[in-house]
Amino acid sequence: MCAMARPRKPLLSTDRIVETARALVDAEGLAAVSTRRLAAELGVSGPSLYNHFRTKDEILEAVADSVSAQVDLSMFEDGREWRTALHDWAVSYRTALRDHPNIVPVLAHGPGRRPAALHLADAVYGAMVRAGWPAAQATSIGALMRYFVMGSALGSFAGVVHDAAG
Repeated sequence: MCAMARPRKPLLSTDRIVETARALVDAEGLAAVSTRRLAAELGVSGPSLYNHFRTKDEILEAVADSVSAQVDLSMFEDGREWRTALHDWAVSYRTALRDHPNIVPVLAHGPGRRPAALHLADAVYGAMVRAGWPAAQATSIGALMRYFVMGSALGSFAGVVHDAAG
């Protein structure tokens, strides 16, 4: 019996799983994502995914975080006045949500422990504190803006919310 050699480059990576899952969510919605379907898209067996993620929900959280990572934060570092920076950030955030509307219901649950989402919140908070806002108000401003942008996206993509709810 001949043993198959292990490939030099792994067939799976966390990034590859997330990219494939994001493409599937973008094309067909949240309901289309299952570990079985994702494994088939990746050309691997289902249990292979569990070396990278424990559950389908973890995969969807990683997809949501990858969308948060697309939000431009440079406006908080290039010297723009805080009002302009906050506006430009909101536009970038809304653009990321528009480009990936099917993941909006997952993102709407809040940043949780998603690294990119937490980095995004920290960038807004830091910019507000640097602009002279007290810490508590900086937190409120960041949350308010996030709710405003997310609510706008949820309102714009009402069919997505309906589809996700079942």
